Parts: sequence; C-alpha cells; structure tokens
Amino acid sequence: MPEDRNPDSVNFPPFETEDLRKNLTIFLDTLVLDPETGEDRKVGNFKWGVYAFFDYDGEPIYVGQTNEMLRTRIRRHLTNQRTDAVAMSVLDPFEVYKIKVWPLPKFQNTGGKDKNAKAHLDALEYSVYKQAITESHFGAVLNEKDPPLPTLEIEIPPSFEHCIVSKKVSSIRSHPDFRIARRALVIGRLAQVISERKVQVGLRRVLLTQAKRLQWLTQRRYLALGGKAKVEGDSDDD
Repeated sequence: MPEDRNPDSVNFPPFETEDLRKNLTIFLDTLVLDPETGEDRKVGNFKWGVYAFFDYDGEPIYVGQTNEMLRTRIRRHLTNQRTDAVAMSVLDPFEVYKIKVWPLPKFQNTGGKDKNAKAHLDALEYSVYKQAITESHFGAVLNEKDPPLPTLEIEIPPSFEHCIVSKKVSSIRSHPDFRIARRALVIGRLAQVISERKVQVGLRRVLLTQAKRLQWLTQRRYLALGGKAKVEGDSDDD
C-alpha cells in the first residue's frame, strides 16, 4: 500500500470530529453585546454562566454551570473526554446537536470564589435545570446530580444558542438506526461502569433515563416502519 494511502499515516482527525470542532468554535467566537460594557464579547469568553445541550429531537439532555469561562467548560465536555460526565458515559458528545448558554456578564471580572456570584450562578443553573425538566418529553435530563437549591431569586438572563452539527454530519447522525445503535452502546458502557464500581443512585437514574430514551427511539422507529401490521404482513409473505 502506498504511504499516502496508509491509514496509520493520517495525521488529521475524522471529518465528523473536525466538523464538531469547527462549528463549536464558530459558536464560541460569535460576538454578542455585553450589556455591562456596551461592547461586543465572544460568547465563549463569558466567565460565569450556565449551558445546556440538546439532542436531535430538541430534547434537553444536560445542564451545567461554569465560573472558569464558557469556552473552557463546553469544549472540555465535547472535545477532550476529560469530564466525569463523558468518562462515566453519562453524556455522549455524539448526541449533542445544539447548545444554549446563559451568561452572567455582571460577574465577568469577579473571582471564582465570590459567594455572591456563586449564589447567582447556582440560582441560574437551578432555573435552567427546572425549565429543561419541564420541556423534556421524559421529565428528566442526564445529570447525575440535581443542582443545589437556590438561596435567592433571579431573572433568567438572555440566552444564545447555536447548532454545532453541519448538514453533512447531521445526515449521518440523525438517522434513527444510527441514534439507536449509539444510544444502546452508551447504555452498555454506563451499565458496565455501574456494575464495576460503587456508584451514587443518581447514576442509576441516568441509566433509567437513557433506557427510556432508547425505548422511545426504537418504538418510534418500529411504528414508522409499519409496526405490528408490517410484521404480520411480512409473515404472510413467507
């Protein structure tokens, strides 16, 4: 085999990985108005904020917060596999179709240990989490833990959202059979983690939620292809 056709010599990532990084960068580098300064700021450069991931059905699947910069936290989830959520097979980056973020610009120059800023961040995460639960078909997301109860009331600030999957990649990943196979794989990995370790009950809740999501996908696919009537028709043809 010629050297330039040797797969071991390829020094660039698969096109789906490159596509994710490209579209994620586009979103995180999008300029929006910072109401505190009146100047433009890149979405990913807001230090304090809450984010949510949505799948190909628009279903909210994960909610998180950060005080180290939205860019850093979101990229860690989706590109380098180093967060607990990814490592424990709670969150599958392949399922993320859209990202939505709620920055807290008033704390842009506030240190990460500031108690007032942290209280606002916790309150925002709680509000977004509860909203996601309400909007979910399953009344659940894939967070292993519930956010802490808020100690103050806040108004949810303006949000920014973006699809991080191109049409080319979406045509592959959105296919129901691909999604069913991928979700079954993730469930198997998660079940293995649970069987091998002493885990919190929250992780078992994630497994249950994923199982419900898989059952819903497979049932919808089965019915779309004819369901029971099609099975009986196939039997008649034998």
